[in-house]
Amino acid sequence: MSTQILVKNVTSFTPEDVEQLAARLEEDAYTNPFDGLEDWHLLRAVAFQKPELVEPYLHLLDMEAYDES
Repeated sequence: MSTQILVKNVTSFTPEDVEQLAARLEEDAYTNPFDGLEDWHLLRAVAFQKPELVEPYLHLLDMEAYDES
């Protein structure tokens, strides 16, 4: 399944999907840098749509949670 298809369905990601994606990013065992970049962009897309799922993995995105209060 291509990453483009997955990006369109980020709203249907489960915590397990995000965990698998984060594990790939943490392992960083990609055959080329573009595969890692695609996963990073996918995790970022999930972060915008379902931030609660990505909260434990914000360190992979170099993003910090912001407190609006």
